[in-house]
Amino acid sequence: MKHRRNPVVTAAERASMMARTAAVSTALALLGAAGSAEAQQQQPAPSQVGPANGSLVVVGGAMRSPEIYERFIRLAGGPDAHIVLVPTAGGAEEYDDFFGGMNAWREAGARNLTLLHTTDPAVADTEAFVEPLKTAGGVFFFGGRQWRLVDAYGGTRSEAAFQEVLDRGGVIGGSSAGASIQGSFLVRGDTRTNTIMMGDHQRGFGYLRNVGIDQHVIARNRHFDMIEVIEAHPELLGIGLEEDTAIVVSGDRFEVIGSSVVVIYDNTTMTDSGGKFYFMKPGDRYNLATREATRPTQVERPLGGLEKRPWGGR
Repeated sequence: MKHRRNPVVTAAERASMMARTAAVSTALALLGAAGSAEAQQQQPAPSQVGPANGSLVVVGGAMRSPEIYERFIRLAGGPDAHIVLVPTAGGAEEYDDFFGGMNAWREAGARNLTLLHTTDPAVADTEAFVEPLKTAGGVFFFGGRQWRLVDAYGGTRSEAAFQEVLDRGGVIGGSSAGASIQGSFLVRGDTRTNTIMMGDHQRGFGYLRNVGIDQHVIARNRHFDMIEVIEAHPELLGIGLEEDTAIVVSGDRFEVIGSSVVVIYDNTTMTDSGGKFYFMKPGDRYNLATREATRPTQVERPLGGLEKRPWGGR
């Protein structure tokens, strides 16, 4: 058997080889660092206002549009996804599977529905009660009075389990009272009457941070009511939703869907005629972090007729 003899390498050649190896290692390290930095830059920034994971479907009441049902069901995982329906804001002591609010969901194609209800926070704080939420792809809150949702679920295992649906990428939705509960500031949360904008309940579930949400704003002539709230709490963004109209929120952005309009109240923005709110229509989009509204055409452009000017400014 023949053995290959190793060639003789001089000291100068060895030094040159070592220098080349070091240069290659340095270049690879720099490329790796650049790739890592680029990967970090490509990561989306953490949401400032909307949910870090999952989506929201926030409806202004009187929900009829198939588009809204279909979008929610799709975000929950499709017709076979487990959807939990919460009717508690309606005020009845008991609900069962004959509750009329379930029919529209069945007609929209949802096949795996669970009705979840209690008025007792001690029950809402049990593991047995929250068990259905552990497999839910979506949770939907029906209308009524939003403070009832706070009294039943606020600070309990149920409220934490609602949040966990979002955290694992699911969807939370709600109509009327079920819309207002999704803001951090609870508009019309007074137990005496729903005409008081800042009442004895002011904490919502906070899926949208520093946001107050009103509903039925055109049908009930409410579109001026939110001004009072924003003037008292200028850090808040006010969102008013008309009936059968929704915003679909992902991170810090939302899209308007449905049949009517959404009203925006931002004390840093006025219309060019001095108005303190402005309207968005289906298809319009909004950046919750920068508070900028856009209207897609061939390219997405800012809404016209608006000025970045504080309400008290001249």
